[in-house]
Amino acid sequence: MTYPETLDWMFAQLPMYQQKGPTAYNGKLQGIQSFTTHLGDPHHNFRSIHVAGTNGKGSCSHMLASILQEAGYRVGLYTSPHLKDFRERIKINGEMISEEEVIRFIKENKPYIERNHMSFFEMTVAMAFEHFSKERVDIAVIEVGLGGRLDSTNIINPEVCLITNIGMDHTDLLGDSIEKIAYEKAGIIKPYTPVVISEKQEETTKVFREVAKSQQAKIIFAEDKNYKNYTTSLKGVYQNRNIKGVVAVIRTLANFNVSEEHISQGLAKVVENTGLLGRWQILGEGPRIIADTAHNSEGLNLVIEQLSHEIYDELWIVLGFVKEKDLDQLLPLFPKEAHYLFCRPDIPRGMDAEVLKSKAGEYGLKGAFYHSVSNALKTAKKEAKKTDLIFVGGSNFTVAEVV
Repeated sequence: MTYPETLDWMFAQLPMYQQKGPTAYNGKLQGIQSFTTHLGDPHHNFRSIHVAGTNGKGSCSHMLASILQEAGYRVGLYTSPHLKDFRERIKINGEMISEEEVIRFIKENKPYIERNHMSFFEMTVAMAFEHFSKERVDIAVIEVGLGGRLDSTNIINPEVCLITNIGMDHTDLLGDSIEKIAYEKAGIIKPYTPVVISEKQEETTKVFREVAKSQQAKIIFAEDKNYKNYTTSLKGVYQNRNIKGVVAVIRTLANFNVSEEHISQGLAKVVENTGLLGRWQILGEGPRIIADTAHNSEGLNLVIEQLSHEIYDELWIVLGFVKEKDLDQLLPLFPKEAHYLFCRPDIPRGMDAEVLKSKAGEYGLKGAFYHSVSNALKTAKKEAKKTDLIFVGGSNFTVAEVV
């Protein structure tokens, strides 16, 4: 198979959460455990850092990888979802896994995958673990896909765990309260393994303390630490919330030689070192165009706060969601004094743009609907003045179509 043919098979044959939503969620570890056993348990051959949380886990994962790269280590990085190319999920020192490796893995393991009804996510996790093992990485930064306790990545034995924050997202799968969701995220805490909590939240602190105690794991609350002020190449004031957790992980990580200079340079060169896309990404000027993948209430609150610091004449918002989003929770966050271009991300889960426009009207958000993200952005660029600002967001998949 060619690379496009391999991708077509992967996306068409394997249950994929990003495409199908909750019906593709497995919520069991037996599948990935059996698959990695079949592959020779590659995840036992490298050290790792495990990163979970509602918001910021992707940015933190990339920051950690960048810092460790600056320190001279060979660093694997596993994240999800991808925006443009599947291979973004699996990188070593910023280099994506090759097309040939993806083809080889699928060709060699296709009978096993089909016979055992593997999910898309289980397959990608196993591919990443085998790749990192074969390439002899010094350490891998592994981002949780969804939740933590039953996530397919949760078969590793990391050096340190990081939990960024907890918000009300994926409540249909993880629970209908902050405490229940925190318990699922805390499922990555391993016996005798230190865990860093980026943000201290009243509802979650007790949960994390109890789980850490039961695992005899040292718990570090990054907010309690007095670190120097670092800056990062990732734009957005909200990244300051992530930096403390990242620095705390590096300070906790044993047997790795990481200096102050490595931390400073790593944070300053995240995009350059790891190729991160979609986090307050500036796509153009005159008018300024900014895209961000924030897609839940906590993340969107931070992004909209950041928008308030921008200078512009008029604001244009290209907005698209997936079907299961709670619009009554999200739409009140958006400013009324903006021109809205409602659109549908090009995936089966994409919310109908006309439905979104109608619901947005109930909250005083006015605009037109478009059947594609590209048409919405094209119209915004045509209508906006050079002194205006265009924001594209609402979903990873909305942003994926424009970056």
